[in-house]
Amino acid sequence: MLVVKLGGPVYRIGVGGGAASSIQVQGDNEAERDLGTGSGAVQRGDAEMEQKLNRVLRGCINGDIGDPVSSIHDQGAGGNGNVLKEISEPAGAVIYASRFQLGDPTLSILELWGAEYQESNALLVRPEALGCCGGWRRESARERCPLSVVGTITGDGRIVLVDDLASPVPEGGSHEGLPTPVNLELEWVLGKMPQKEFHLSRAPLPRRPLSLPPALSVRAALERVLRLPAVASKRYLTNKVDRSVTGLVAQQQCVGPLHTPLADVAVVALSPFGDSGAATAIGEQPIKGLLDPAAGARLALAEAITNLAFARVTHLKDVKCSGNWMWGSKLGAEGGALVAACDALVAAMRHLGVAIDGGKDSLSMAARVGTDTVMAPGALVISAYAVCPDVTATVTPDLKCPNDRGTLLWVQLNPGRHRLGGSALAQVFAQVGDESPDLDRPQTLESAFNVTQELLKERVVTAGHDVSDGGLLGCLLEMAFAGNCGVTVTAPAPPAGVTPLALLFAEEPALLLEVPAAAAVPVCRRYQDAGVTCVPIGHSGPYGPPRHVRVTVGGQEVLAEPVGDLRGVWEQTSFQLERLQATPACVEQEQQDLATRWGPEFSVTFDPDYVAPVARSMELPGPRVAVLREEGSNGDREMAAAFAMAGFQVWDVTTQDLCSGSASLDGFRGLAFVGGFSYADVLGSAKGWAASILFNARVRSELERFRTRPDTFSLGVCNGCQLMALLGWVGTAWACATAAS
Repeated sequence: MLVVKLGGPVYRIGVGGGAASSIQVQGDNEAERDLGTGSGAVQRGDAEMEQKLNRVLRGCINGDIGDPVSSIHDQGAGGNGNVLKEISEPAGAVIYASRFQLGDPTLSILELWGAEYQESNALLVRPEALGCCGGWRRESARERCPLSVVGTITGDGRIVLVDDLASPVPEGGSHEGLPTPVNLELEWVLGKMPQKEFHLSRAPLPRRPLSLPPALSVRAALERVLRLPAVASKRYLTNKVDRSVTGLVAQQQCVGPLHTPLADVAVVALSPFGDSGAATAIGEQPIKGLLDPAAGARLALAEAITNLAFARVTHLKDVKCSGNWMWGSKLGAEGGALVAACDALVAAMRHLGVAIDGGKDSLSMAARVGTDTVMAPGALVISAYAVCPDVTATVTPDLKCPNDRGTLLWVQLNPGRHRLGGSALAQVFAQVGDESPDLDRPQTLESAFNVTQELLKERVVTAGHDVSDGGLLGCLLEMAFAGNCGVTVTAPAPPAGVTPLALLFAEEPALLLEVPAAAAVPVCRRYQDAGVTCVPIGHSGPYGPPRHVRVTVGGQEVLAEPVGDLRGVWEQTSFQLERLQATPACVEQEQQDLATRWGPEFSVTFDPDYVAPVARSMELPGPRVAVLREEGSNGDREMAAAFAMAGFQVWDVTTQDLCSGSASLDGFRGLAFVGGFSYADVLGSAKGWAASILFNARVRSELERFRTRPDTFSLGVCNGCQLMALLGWVGTAWACATAAS
């Protein structure tokens, strides 16, 4: 078995990353020894290399010889010293330093072994698989992705690094007499290492009962809560990014007629030709973890699951999670808090049948600043993901039945509990409170999830949102903001000793659904039959003016406000942040326009099922079209899918194919230059692509011969359109305007 490294060359990147992250408090070491202060401790990513690595893997796995990979492991903390050790366990391997592709020839053997340079994978490959038709090497050369056979599996249970940089050992040769700076028994390194003992303590945060101002009204509380960044609009984030970069995004961040950033779950299709895909959602509750680390961990899991519930997945037990821990675990009682959170998470996952299959930890979240120690509060982020059999069954938070008075259903996971500890309401009054919400019964969450999934499959739910930051009222308002319509809510009287504020702002885990009025009673019965409390609390509507939010608790009206006014408060923080990153005058225009904007009215002016006569008469398998791409291009798969749907026979061609002479354009009728920023995500990035063509006589003549043929056509999109202009195929001014649009 051969040990192969695939991906970026070795650089002096992240040499001290693992050591720096293990320091108890950053800044305690002497400056020259504190690896955390130098660039050597920093991991830097290379998105283009990651893309090339994935293309090589996809090309080989989808090839004629089947999947040649016996084992694969991504490089992370510890660099080669970790990934090669783990992938060769328990058999052992001998690794030759001279066989790595170095990006910097001045690297020492220590740096080569410990650098955490990014976008590099280790693989185990059988010799015959590596040599079959030259597939691996051909694919890596085609994608310009380094591939190095760095060692072999030995079977002696040892990991040996041979320092043959000065005198490389030929393949099949002996390394006798050469230094081996690493020569370890794997069993002792990974299995029988003496366990380190940690003496942990637990000192809960002093708890003080929440003390709110006397006679605090719901409207006055909303003025603060809706401005809290955790609750407020995230428009300042979604405004500055491409939210649907590929043709496979089935559910992006924004929902509703005004593209309000409130989606609970992200959904991506696996192919342009089917409805199956993948869904992912996130949960985190660090403030509640200050009161009770165990409750904070359980609530993070509950939030991820209640978010994921609005995409149809195969089964709850198919859900996997990534757990990301950020904790100052080596200071005082924080280690004990981390253990409590971890134990609670494990127990809750065992109840649900959900598993963690990866993650990352940052357990030195403390730094010395002068004589002070600054420590971040412990935080856990749960990313849940699962297979989605039907991406079209996803439900979004925007209310959709305002004119039909859709019924609002409150699905409670902790009925009768309204704890305000760690809530947004407590935060805006500079408090934490004394009693945190919790996931009291994981089996109730499981039952609610399963019933919701059945309703999604039957297309009964028209809108849905999870109750989290901001409580029931925050959830209700976000659904109204997203749907751009009013709501009328009549909440039941709270239990004795519970105020309307607690009922509306407590962040107990729950779901809020909109269903057609005729389906309300059957839906409630299905939840109740599963042991889950489901209470009708009102209806949506109207869509047109006047749009008001009216909330009554126990017969007393506590809120009656225009939707636009409350949404203006909710958007205020986002627009203030937006002014720091965009032209203030443009931000001002958007803010004013949002107050009166209505959703667009779409009308299809053509028959979407129409097939053009030229397509009907096209001979199968159709004219051949080459989709040409370069390093960094990322629109090729969507372009190929579009041509395939139109009846063409599509071929993937890289500029490297033309440069090496392994491909020719002579047999093609069409040529598409794809978009996606070749070489860099910057304006004018097609200049590098154009140079690789114009300064290569073979490629230049190949393209010119194609262009002058009378039976061909060409298409350039975005970056590809810029390229056509730089090649002189189209006018520069027209191409720049088209690419910009």
